[in-house]
Amino acid sequence: MTEERKNVRIHPTAIVEDGAKIGEGTSVWHHAHVRKDSELGKNCILGKGVYIDAGVKIGHGVKIQNRVSVYHGVTVGNNVFLGPHMVFTNDSYPRAFNPEWKTVETIVEDGVSIGANAVIICGLTLGKFSMIGSGSVVTKDVPPHALVFGNPACLRGYVCKCGLKRFPVPEKRETIDTSKFVCENCDRIMKGWVK
Repeated sequence: MTEERKNVRIHPTAIVEDGAKIGEGTSVWHHAHVRKDSELGKNCILGKGVYIDAGVKIGHGVKIQNRVSVYHGVTVGNNVFLGPHMVFTNDSYPRAFNPEWKTVETIVEDGVSIGANAVIICGLTLGKFSMIGSGSVVTKDVPPHALVFGNPACLRGYVCKCGLKRFPVPEKRETIDTSKFVCENCDRIMKGWVK
C-alpha cells in the first residue's frame, strides 16, 4: 500500500489495489475487491464479495451488502444502503465484441436505500432518501423520498427520511403539496419533496 490508512479494517482475503482511497473507520470484508483510483468515505462497510470498480466514488456511512458490484460510472452519496446482490449496469448497449462501449453514469444521492436483488439500469438518478423495493428493475429516474418497486419499478408512495412511514401517491402527480405530509413515526414535516 502506498498510503497510510487510519482505523481501516481490511480482511486478509480482500484485495485493495494501490491508489484506492479508503476513509477512516471503513471495513472491507471477505473476498471484496477495491480497485485503484476508487474512493470510499469514512465509516463504510463492504460485505463479502463486494466489487468496487476503478474510479468509483462512494460517500460516508455507506453499507454495501454481500455480492454487490459497483461499476465504473456509478457515484454513491452518503448514508446509502445497497442490499445484497443488487445490480448496477453501466452500458446501455452491451456487446462482448464492441470495443467502443461507453460508460453511462448513474447517481445515487444521499440516504437512498436499494433492496436485495434490485437492478438499476444505467443513466439514472436516484433522489435523496428514495427507497427501491427488493427485486425491482429501475428504468427511470426516482424522485427524492419516492418509494418504487416492481418490474419495471413504479412510484408507489413516499417515505420519510426515517424510512418507516409510507405516504400514498396523490391522484394528481404533476405537483405534490408536501406541507401536508407529517411522519407519524418521527413527526418530521416533509417540505420540498417533489415538485
